[in-house]
Amino acid sequence: MTTTKTPNGKLVEWQARAGLSNADLARRVKSAAQHAGHQQIAPDATAVRRWREGNQPRRPLPGIIADVISDALGYRVTSHELGLGESPAEDRSLLYSRSYEVTVETVSDLGRADVDRRRFLAAAPFTAVAATGPSRDWLLATLDQQPEPGPRVRLEDVTAVKNMFSEFQKIDIFQGGGSGRLILAAYMNVHVYPLLRRPQADDVRRALCEAAAEQTYLLGWMAYDNGEHGTAQRYLIQSLRLAQESEHVALGAHVLAGMADQATLLGHPDEGLRLAQSGRHGLRGASAAALADLWALEGRALAAMGDKTAATRAVAQSEAAAEHIRHDGEPEWALFIDPAYLHGEHAMTLRDVGDHAGAAEHAKRSIDHARQQNRARRGALSQAALATTHLQRRDLEQAHAAGLRTLSLAGKVKSSRAVEAVADLQRRMEPFGKNRLVADFAERARTLTAA
Repeated sequence: MTTTKTPNGKLVEWQARAGLSNADLARRVKSAAQHAGHQQIAPDATAVRRWREGNQPRRPLPGIIADVISDALGYRVTSHELGLGESPAEDRSLLYSRSYEVTVETVSDLGRADVDRRRFLAAAPFTAVAATGPSRDWLLATLDQQPEPGPRVRLEDVTAVKNMFSEFQKIDIFQGGGSGRLILAAYMNVHVYPLLRRPQADDVRRALCEAAAEQTYLLGWMAYDNGEHGTAQRYLIQSLRLAQESEHVALGAHVLAGMADQATLLGHPDEGLRLAQSGRHGLRGASAAALADLWALEGRALAAMGDKTAATRAVAQSEAAAEHIRHDGEPEWALFIDPAYLHGEHAMTLRDVGDHAGAAEHAKRSIDHARQQNRARRGALSQAALATTHLQRRDLEQAHAAGLRTLSLAGKVKSSRAVEAVADLQRRMEPFGKNRLVADFAERARTLTAA
């Protein structure tokens, strides 16, 4: 008996909406797959025709196809919506659900996958368009779902969660995102996410969602700092959703700042700019620290886009907001938004727009504050920015000295951002040719960058 396949009308419809021919879709899927390290995946127009006719592509193709069509459309479409199977954890966690219950299950599944180190999650790509819906819905949506019955959560339970946040944040600040993240994920899976399924009084529910959003954001930030960008993006989206449930506007804006930072770093400054501006518009004066951070990240995005005037103006706005920061009135998660951090971000913004003197001044101030606090990661990033300003002035000797300080500090933390700062310096030194200082720095950096 011959089995007749059912044509995949969903894929046909979405492909048409995206304006992609079979050959176009095949070419883009091949490029995306090979960029993600799947060199063996090379579909052609015939393969796409078979998918349309009902053949089910094997993993990881459904997720890659969804990424390609989402990119063409400018908003997120899941593999499930394309008729390519149920939406797995890494796909579902890119969505900002209106349902509280769905959000709880999604973030719990994400945490389990992370702790289990499942390969599909480790290989999950960053998807720029995935942030479009969440940032919009954070500003607009209200929710009416209730948690499942069970033992009631107490404020004492929430206090215990918030106390742990402080300890894990210290690990990130002083040791880097690669230290302790899986311990935090395990803690969330065992002690925090199960609380979200239990009923709470309204005030307890808001406090619990705030605490869970803080910790979920920290998971995303630590993954980001460790170079696990697909995992980071998924945690940040779910953190944003929990922040909305908590009704803590400043926390939601803070999450959007993290999303903006990641988007700009990964070569999507237009998306980073939009996310930072969304955070500012939603903040409504709730936190001077969050406002200073959002202006700083808006400046980083504008600098990456080559808009010197607007970037410089954003730095000035960030500095003005920072004058109103009173850390005794700011939440725990905002304590890192201090002179060491802000001057470091401004140094990189001004570096990117060619203001060498301004960048050097901010870098030195960041370095001084970071040294006093023993913050090696921030010190490494700012030393790298300072080294770059020396290179821009053609002062290789001073750049080499700052580069060695960058290396020393980067070696003290587990942070892919610090390692990338070293690699970036190597690239910037290449125009100086075979100079002995260039060779010396490359030799010293080789062990760190290889690791």
